Amino acid sequence: MGDNGGMRSLTIQKEDAVCVLIDIQERLMPGMNNGAQMEETMVKLVRGCRLLDIPILVTQQYSKGLGLTTAAVIEALTASMNDQVPEAEFSPIEKTSFSAMKEPEFTKALEGINRKTVILAGVEAHVCVLQTALHLIEAGYTVYGVLDCMSSRTSENKELGQIRMAQSGVIVTGCETVLFELLADAKASVFKQISAIVK
Repeated sequence: MGDNGGMRSLTIQKEDAVCVLIDIQERLMPGMNNGAQMEETMVKLVRGCRLLDIPILVTQQYSKGLGLTTAAVIEALTASMNDQVPEAEFSPIEKTSFSAMKEPEFTKALEGINRKTVILAGVEAHVCVLQTALHLIEAGYTVYGVLDCMSSRTSENKELGQIRMAQSGVIVTGCETVLFELLADAKASVFKQISAIVK
């Protein structure tokens, strides 16, 4: 995918992309730096990915202790958006390892989707998101880290996580950048809906 005569594509190829959301859970999010704003942006990312037909995998770290994915994100993941995007099931992947890549159920689901470009978001940037990103890269995936859809309890830790990701080959980006890159053209049928989401 995206191999044009040996040149690596520098943009996200829609047909090869999968979105991975790490641990956006109700007992974690209140403690996150800028958590409310990040959750709003996360909702935009989810809705945009659904409109663009990008598969989404969601993890939950030790749900018994940390609760479910937040209501706003579940709503974005499941609500009907238009005739092409009907209501969807919410089926998170339970994990206890910090890296989703150490969770057999997650790797099986990811391999089943058979796409090699991961759009990565979630919390905490310097722990679960970082470890997942590093293991994805080791496994041969191209990883786009959506910085405005990541957080940690402190801004310092978020920054440390982002620096380490960038040093390790994660392509750092933002929610709007990702959605418009996937959209590619203002003539695209979902342009108006995507534009309405990011406003």
